[in-house]
Amino acid sequence: MSPDARPVAGRILTRPFIAALAVFALCILVLAWRFVVGLGPVSGMSDGFPWGIWIAFDVVIGTALACGGFSVAILCYAFNKGKYHPLIRPAVLTSALGYSLAGASVIVDLGRYWNVWRIPLLWNWNRNSVLLEVAICIMTYVVVLWIELSPAFLEVFEEKEKFPLLCRAARRVHGWLNRYLIAILALGILLPTMHQSSLGSLMLIMTSKLHKLWHTPLLPVLFLSTAILMGYAAVIFESALANEIFDRPRETKLLASMSGIMVVVLFFFLGVRLVDLALRGRLGLVARLDFHSWMFLLEMALFLAPALLLLSLRRRNNPGIELISAILMMLAGSLYRFDTFLVGFQPGPGWSYFPTIPEMTVTIGFVAFEFLAYLFIVKTFPIIHTGVIPHTLGAAAPKTSG
Repeated sequence: MSPDARPVAGRILTRPFIAALAVFALCILVLAWRFVVGLGPVSGMSDGFPWGIWIAFDVVIGTALACGGFSVAILCYAFNKGKYHPLIRPAVLTSALGYSLAGASVIVDLGRYWNVWRIPLLWNWNRNSVLLEVAICIMTYVVVLWIELSPAFLEVFEEKEKFPLLCRAARRVHGWLNRYLIAILALGILLPTMHQSSLGSLMLIMTSKLHKLWHTPLLPVLFLSTAILMGYAAVIFESALANEIFDRPRETKLLASMSGIMVVVLFFFLGVRLVDLALRGRLGLVARLDFHSWMFLLEMALFLAPALLLLSLRRRNNPGIELISAILMMLAGSLYRFDTFLVGFQPGPGWSYFPTIPEMTVTIGFVAFEFLAYLFIVKTFPIIHTGVIPHTLGAAAPKTSG
């Protein structure tokens, strides 16, 4: 087994786990209803609003929050910062779960979901479609993420001496992966760069339907920068939760260093956003103090607050300030993306959208499933870095060797 990671062990069926399982079971019932009766009776979507929270939250926001693996991989492999290696597996796990659920949300959102199998077929491609590029990249990236994470599973199977066939197969596959891992990691960095920027490109054609505070030719740059930012913040947030839940030793120096990088990304985003509005003569829209300008100001405040908080190295080494800053950054990026796809989207008079209870149930259920899957995997496979003294949520567990 990998010397730097161990399963945290402990009981799986704790009370929080069972509660999340109940929420997900309710989600399954709603999904069954949706696939039987269609989108109309279940969702608040319409011809004017052909997408809702299943796209705006589960996909556009969810994939950005799941970019932790992408963000840490850039530092660890592209910039050869090996000190971040302890954060890789947890980050890739959350990315794999987040992107898998985003893909599931797309299928739920599709009117003719039974045609989704046609997307990878070359002869069906509209090569001028940005949406096609997003779909192909996300589908491929889900596969790449699980391949990146597969050594954690293979290490467990390699120790199953009672099952020699499984053991030999795991060792053979692991050896093959080690030979091609560099190419897989490179693909894992390239694909999010492409589709996260393309999510912004999707709104470029909405010249008359997207509010001028959000419509800009720089949407691809802004979406990519928020994905990197939210990915970093999600890693810090996940690490803080794991520290608390599993009694992990805190990676103070690693997280403080990562927070310093986020300051640069934050000021880059703020600078690009404000300079773009100024050069395009749109800053005056902020002075109207209407609903959209207040949403814009709230966005900017959420981006600026963590940038100022993390300027000081002393504050970056403060776990509480670091966690608050990470939460603010996730909220800032989420609000920016939500505003771009829903709040700032104006299809015309007479159209409105608000998510229905079934829509919200599905979204909450997917989040519950991600929680369930994360707990099961980290308790069963070597994901968390060594030095952990684990306990389950709501129940004590024995110490792992390590």
